[in-house]
Amino acid sequence: MSKVLILYYSSYGHIETMAGAVAEGVRQAGASATLRRVPELVPDSVAAEAGYKVDQSAPVATVSELADYDAIIVGTPTRYGNMASQMKNFLDQTGALWFEDKLVGKVGSVFTSTGSQHGGQETTIQSTQTVLFHLGMIIVGLPYSFKGQMRMDEITGCSPYGASTLADDGEGGHRHPSENELDGARFQGRHVAEIASALAAGRQGRAA
Repeated sequence: MSKVLILYYSSYGHIETMAGAVAEGVRQAGASATLRRVPELVPDSVAAEAGYKVDQSAPVATVSELADYDAIIVGTPTRYGNMASQMKNFLDQTGALWFEDKLVGKVGSVFTSTGSQHGGQETTIQSTQTVLFHLGMIIVGLPYSFKGQMRMDEITGCSPYGASTLADDGEGGHRHPSENELDGARFQGRHVAEIASALAAGRQGRAA
């Protein structure tokens, strides 16, 4: 059974919800799914004033555990078209794993959330993928076999780069991930797990 880590940062719960759907997809593929979040950098008082969701159930990740998984699916909200500083801070601590090639050949994938339709979903995913490339990972997106990303009858996230959701309802309030966006997250989790399992089986076959 391949092991997949869903590593995420979530301020208001949108990415947390998407991460849960990704984990569902991973398990549908017969792989194990582990949910971990990166540490918060914002002081507690500031987080409380901003209305951050602080009661998230996933344990905080450690950098060293990343090497224990066959695939890592990263979830981060958008900050000016890039990943959140909390996620960047965590990934910046992977130098020892990079130096020892610990993540080379593992599957990497990314999903995101933005406050608007044009808030930088694709640039956030692609810039996060750049980090995974430097770590030697095999990048997997959300293929067009997930037909939900081609819908024109509703506002929706998702692109061939990865699943995504829109967090703002257009009136200053929060919008929850739609069922189509959650389906995209499940599809991505399942797709990544299937590829990770195939790669693991191939390696075992060569070693036999």
